[in-house]
Amino acid sequence: MAYEKTYDLLDLAVWMQSTREGVSLNDIAEKYQVSRRTAERMRDMIITYFPQAEETTEGGNSKRWYIPQGTLKDLINFSAEELSVLETAKELFESKQMNEKKEILVKVIEKIRASIKPDVIRKIEPDTEALLEAEGFICRPGPRLVIDEKIVSAIRQAILESHQIRIKYYNQSTDKISINTLNPYGFLYGEHNHYLVAHHTDGYYGNEVHNFILSNIREVEILNSVIEKLPNFSLQKYAEESFGAYHEEPFDVEWLFDKDVAKDADQYIFHPTQSKTRNPDGTLTVKFRAGGRLEMDWHLYIWGNHVKVIKPENWYKEK
Repeated sequence: MAYEKTYDLLDLAVWMQSTREGVSLNDIAEKYQVSRRTAERMRDMIITYFPQAEETTEGGNSKRWYIPQGTLKDLINFSAEELSVLETAKELFESKQMNEKKEILVKVIEKIRASIKPDVIRKIEPDTEALLEAEGFICRPGPRLVIDEKIVSAIRQAILESHQIRIKYYNQSTDKISINTLNPYGFLYGEHNHYLVAHHTDGYYGNEVHNFILSNIREVEILNSVIEKLPNFSLQKYAEESFGAYHEEPFDVEWLFDKDVAKDADQYIFHPTQSKTRNPDGTLTVKFRAGGRLEMDWHLYIWGNHVKVIKPENWYKEK
């Protein structure tokens, strides 16, 4: 608990330096979920240790406090997780073809890295790379489910420290909770669901990797046992073998969009490995290799009769 309080105070100091308008007691109480009296004590401790803190009044009656810029320059640093989140955001911008935002973020990352001391960056860089390897993306339209961030943080910690985990998992089809001991590999983030990619440690399922819906994980316990990684497994390659979250043996896909929608379809990235050809008759051919027949059906339904599946040749016969 003492460590958490110290962290909150350091976090409050950084917050008070980052804002020009200052921080009020109500702001402190709301952010850290504490009483007004505790908020007053936190403010007093900041003023004690940072006498540079200044008081300002907003609207003539609300007192706010801030720390002048530069006061905490030797205390502020960046963690591996913070850097990996920025790098992940950069990849997401790139996948969405938001190149202008990606370039701005690249500059921000470069400035942050330049501000970190060389000995510190050498220490956190391996962890940053490990976290990046544990993050992947899948994309499908639809609403998102609420995920417990504490569960995600615990899984990230286990991956970073190469420890197995034991989870309580809610199975929607059976309406029961199961206990699973897993080797966690990383996450797949989609626009509908987010998933933990892992395989069971007991060997019951062989070397099959499974997707666990993060919102269905009720508890996570980090074990002392070390992760037993499958040889040559790559999360990025695993994600690219799927169209959406349903992972199955990849196959050659070829879609033909008619000339009425070709221009619109040409604006989409249907799959990271795709190739597109604008045909002389105005149609558009899209090719890629992936599994995920069910989600392909869902997506093709959006285009109606304006798209035809050329490959696999038996697509319509198997319906």
